[in-house]
Amino acid sequence: MENKINATLLLEILGRPKEHVKEALTTLVLKLGAEQGVKITNKILHEPQPVKDSQTLFTSFAEVDLELDSLQRYVMVIFTYMPSHIEIISPEKIAISNAELNEVGNAITQRLHHYDAVTKNTIVERNTLLQKLKEIAPHLFPKQQESVQQSPPQKKTKKKPNKKFKKKKS
Repeated sequence: MENKINATLLLEILGRPKEHVKEALTTLVLKLGAEQGVKITNKILHEPQPVKDSQTLFTSFAEVDLELDSLQRYVMVIFTYMPSHIEIISPEKIAISNAELNEVGNAITQRLHHYDAVTKNTIVERNTLLQKLKEIAPHLFPKQQESVQQSPPQKKTKKKPNKKFKKKKS
């Protein structure tokens, strides 16, 4: 694909304090502009505003116009920066070869596998920490302790060996 992609995206930040929100948004836009194949043509960073019904949270957003060198770069920006909105301005139509589309599909798949692995690792770590916490401080989990104490003891039954896999005598 020879055509560059011109797009506009919105990046949003939520956090505290107000100064940190502003600094984080500025850093995010600078990082985006430093990406290979990404050129920022215009940007507007809005001042952080207090979040409705919150005493401490602030939100801000940036409107960023980009020139991207490929469709793959476009997809990378979406997955890396997760804008709240993105719109392709030009070209109106995009012609792409199957080889280029394969690259884009593989990049998406690779990113999804990475996210899946991170999520699974986080769940395992959380469960391990929770189990250790229950062992160290069971008083923090009274409901779980009650259910353990109230459940009747399980009967132990001998499991009959599967005849199919019974060891043959020689």
